[in-house]
Amino acid sequence: MRAFAVFGQTHLAALVAVVLIGGIMAVAAVRIGDPWQRRSEHLLALILFAVWPMRLIGYLSTGTLTLDDALPLHYCDVSAISGALALWTRRQVFCEIVYFFGMAGTLQGLITPPLDVDWPHPRFIYHFLWHGGVVIAAVHVVTAMRHSPRAGAILRMMGWTAVYAAIVGTLDALLHTNYGFLCYKPPSPSLMDHLGPWPWYVGALAGVAMVLYTVLDLPFWWGRRR
Repeated sequence: MRAFAVFGQTHLAALVAVVLIGGIMAVAAVRIGDPWQRRSEHLLALILFAVWPMRLIGYLSTGTLTLDDALPLHYCDVSAISGALALWTRRQVFCEIVYFFGMAGTLQGLITPPLDVDWPHPRFIYHFLWHGGVVIAAVHVVTAMRHSPRAGAILRMMGWTAVYAAIVGTLDALLHTNYGFLCYKPPSPSLMDHLGPWPWYVGALAGVAMVLYTVLDLPFWWGRRR
């Protein structure tokens, strides 16, 4: 099994697939509308709900399951679950969470995946189903579904981020795990590499989140002002 290469052929092919699928969903939502749109949203929601069980099966089949992978506690897991709930229920709170968490965090995992295996390994497949599905959902909820962030969304998202860090950080300490990469950085290159050593990079991530959430909210802030 060959090693994964960031921006190698298989990585670029996966990124192109994500863009194409997201584009098809967006165009079809405009030109065809319901019931096709709802069916496609439900299908993507089911895929996102299935990501965690798929990961467990993949790790179990290769004998590599550890406690670090056994629970749906990563930042991107929260994005996937929120994305599935947003697509299925169209609730505003889930739409905001998947938009901000997905575009600020999961997109990073799509561009610089923490992978050491390549296509057609199961971990490669469900990683891109997972991260690609979240990013597609994040864009879809604010475009085709028109659930743009409400006023005060940035502060709400910072609050949800703090709640996530507090809960998962506590569990990491109790279980000796690294969910959310709160204890050490991922093995592949990432933004965290430029934020200093532990624990300083954890605090710096909060500042980065604030900046990213603000940038992501800017187009909608202007719309709300008008």
